[in-house]
Amino acid sequence: MNKTKVLLVDDDPVILTAVAEFLHLEGYSVVQVANLQSAYVALEKDTPDLAVIDFDLPDGNALEFLAYLKNINLPLKVIVLTGHGSIDLAVRAIKEGAEQFLTKPVQFSVLIAAVRTCVQSQQNQRKLLARKMSRPRYEKDPFQGTSALIQRLAQEAHKIVQTERPILLLGETGTGKGVMARWLHKNGPRSEETLVDVNCAGLSRELLESELFGYEKGAFTSAAGSKQGLVEAAHKGILFLDELGEMDLMVQPKLLKVLEDQRFRRLGDVRERTVDIQIIAASNRNLMQSVKEMKFREDLYFRISTFHLLIPPLRERAEDIPVIANSLLKNLANDLARDQQELSGDAEALLKSYSWPGNIRELRNVLERVALTCDTRVIEAPDLGLAQRPSSPMTNTDPEPGLTLAELERQYIARILHEESGRVAQAAVRLGIPRSTLYQKLKVYGIPTETTQQAV
Repeated sequence: MNKTKVLLVDDDPVILTAVAEFLHLEGYSVVQVANLQSAYVALEKDTPDLAVIDFDLPDGNALEFLAYLKNINLPLKVIVLTGHGSIDLAVRAIKEGAEQFLTKPVQFSVLIAAVRTCVQSQQNQRKLLARKMSRPRYEKDPFQGTSALIQRLAQEAHKIVQTERPILLLGETGTGKGVMARWLHKNGPRSEETLVDVNCAGLSRELLESELFGYEKGAFTSAAGSKQGLVEAAHKGILFLDELGEMDLMVQPKLLKVLEDQRFRRLGDVRERTVDIQIIAASNRNLMQSVKEMKFREDLYFRISTFHLLIPPLRERAEDIPVIANSLLKNLANDLARDQQELSGDAEALLKSYSWPGNIRELRNVLERVALTCDTRVIEAPDLGLAQRPSSPMTNTDPEPGLTLAELERQYIARILHEESGRVAQAAVRLGIPRSTLYQKLKVYGIPTETTQQAV
């Protein structure tokens, strides 16, 4: 993560240089300016973590600077320095939002102590907000089960969990993409910072744009004041964009700018702001197909899918269903303040044979209904109410009888490659395997690669 950034404002070049060099030696990144207007310009270019400002400046004073921060709704910690300190002046500065008020000449030991206190205070506020926003009722494990698919997912997730680059989570509705996002946050380098969750499918274009990027007073009819967007709220932390494939095409270029430059502009504002965030996105759509249909930007797709994880559907790891079901029943028992119910052998067999189009979310809904309506400790197969449900809604054609597992895999890989017009990279994403692995399988199964390699 980036160094803590300090905006230093003082019209005395000797003090400016000395304090800047001292802060540099202490490990801080410093931007030096000599007046208020230069400070405002610096804020337009970047958002520091802290400002250290002299009270009296050629074009104003620190009280005006504090009022400006309040007007643009920028929660910035400020240390005010003055050569003419008084109790009244200190009270005014603190009342207007200053964190510390120090009298010149200030000792470096006192200044660095104040800087560290302000930075720690800001970090503590973000950590408190992060815990408040991301603490689930139950600790959810995205890797429950012993199937080969879930073990491979766990291996892939552990390989990329320390990255601060964008991560794309792919999978059907209800497979646990949100659970995976929270696991990545908890175990990643930004675990002590905020995780801001946004559902792109639940908001109109106008509302999504204003919620993400915020707005200035007067930006539209009902904008009675300025509002910070969720991109700003996620500063230093993670922005989780659920159902990214539903994002309007008009909003996508602005998200791309955040990904590429870590910069954005509030609605109705002329200046750009800088943020330090990681983006995790999720989609149940085939985004590459959306690109072909011109419903999703190609440049955004490739920018956000550098690291990706494919969450397998429940029907492809049926052996994991009893483990997941018993975990859900345990949580439901805690919620209902009753003894945990158990599944009979027939009930487990029925759960494993059902296709689960709604995946884990549907499984939880079924078990919740059973927990509320079934008075016996042991849940039998008829209690589940699955008998009249479709057994395989996701398959278009049944496999040919007598095929081996290898032959089925060959057919499936060939079909996916055909659907992706020979693009090996996109086929690998859909299959949830590295591109090198796919090339190896193409060679083993004798699937032609001459044209597919050109299409990558």
